[in-house]
Amino acid sequence: MCIEIKNLSHYYSQGSAFEKRALNNINMTIEKGEFVGLIGHTGSGKSTLVQHLNVLLRPNSGSIFIDGEDIHADKSRLKAIRAKVGLVFQYPEHQLFEMTVFKDVAFGPANSGIAEDEVKWRVERALNIVGIEAELYEKSPFELSGGQKRRVAIAGILAMQPEILVLDEPTAGLDPRGRDEILGQIKRMHEELNLTVILVSHSMEDIARLARRIFVINHGEIVLSGAPAEIFDQWEKLESIGLSSTQSAYVAHKLREKGFNIPQNIYDINGIVDSMLKILK
Repeated sequence: MCIEIKNLSHYYSQGSAFEKRALNNINMTIEKGEFVGLIGHTGSGKSTLVQHLNVLLRPNSGSIFIDGEDIHADKSRLKAIRAKVGLVFQYPEHQLFEMTVFKDVAFGPANSGIAEDEVKWRVERALNIVGIEAELYEKSPFELSGGQKRRVAIAGILAMQPEILVLDEPTAGLDPRGRDEILGQIKRMHEELNLTVILVSHSMEDIARLARRIFVINHGEIVLSGAPAEIFDQWEKLESIGLSSTQSAYVAHKLREKGFNIPQNIYDINGIVDSMLKILK
């Protein structure tokens, strides 16, 4: 087991007139090497939850264990925990600040006391993983496209060699090409590095394509969890909490209404096509 969250609750401004419950009694486990999706409407508690994973926030009650270690038990371990859990915020390119791409990606490991040769190896490896060519290393990150900036920002996290990568809306604000590039790199990183990945997204299609297990959060509580087929088949439940299923799941539902025997666990277009071909043979 990689991550275990037990009875986690969090309040903003607790004890004041502005007290707001953000998370309520969250329980979840994530296995090492899993690709997990976290979905929920705006304000549901997704970002608050993932910010607990590298101790940016502390729970008001409950515990978080990573590889069996209570991450709040020893303050001297915070640096090690944060190195293990890489958190990529929305619009991470807003945190780029160095004069060159290389220096920006090197900033984290260089300031962790790592030897210069090791820093260079980590930076080149991270930039290669996210698909940034060597001719861009000495360019200003501010001269790059939106998608390239996003990838450089992710490379800065990868250079710290995290075991867990948490991405909070990593494609927000990107054009379709930049979005596809980022998602392709995330999939590649998961497969090649055996990273445990937690993807927070509003896009049901992206989550359906990438995640192997999904948690649905509503008003600070986990209301659904399971494989994509299980989650997206419950389109009425998703709609009741302000979400939707995938477009393909809706198409499959309409085909069933028309009398076609489409299996209940179909939520992507390839599954629909395969099912229709079998039916029409």
